[in-house]
Amino acid sequence: MVKLSLVFKAELNNVTNLRPAEDDHSWNFKIKCMSCHEVDKNSITIAADTQNKVSGSRGEANLVMRCKNCKREGSVSIISDPVPYTAEDSETKKSVLDMEWRGLEPVAFEPRDGWVAKGADSSTSFDIDLTEREWYDYDEEASAEVSITEMSFYFEHTKDKKKK
Repeated sequence: MVKLSLVFKAELNNVTNLRPAEDDHSWNFKIKCMSCHEVDKNSITIAADTQNKVSGSRGEANLVMRCKNCKREGSVSIISDPVPYTAEDSETKKSVLDMEWRGLEPVAFEPRDGWVAKGADSSTSFDIDLTEREWYDYDEEASAEVSITEMSFYFEHTKDKKKK
């Protein structure tokens, strides 16, 4: 089992509080089997509101799948709520989601639509599609151009919080 954080870095211009629009946001990844090291050619969707039984266990996970190559089962569980990326975070790395990976490993995060942000100097709400890894709009209320550019995504090991 490996606990990984999805780490986001971007330049926010006149927007803040970038986050998934819905609590049941679907996250898309390219993944690799840890047994045979085969990378699945398709994007895999992990839905926060889906629970599947893990074979041979009493546990559940958001994603349970068998490798098409070696037939070993792997699972992924989302273990934290998404954390918004704010204007103060602009141009710095920030962990936005923690996950537990068993038998699988993320190779890449594939952002899609279903994101929202607020104007940094207004109450304007924006619906955002991150598929192109950059986004531009205009905030009428603030009379300012808004954008999200220089996007990059990383995976970092998370540390267990020790009980005191």
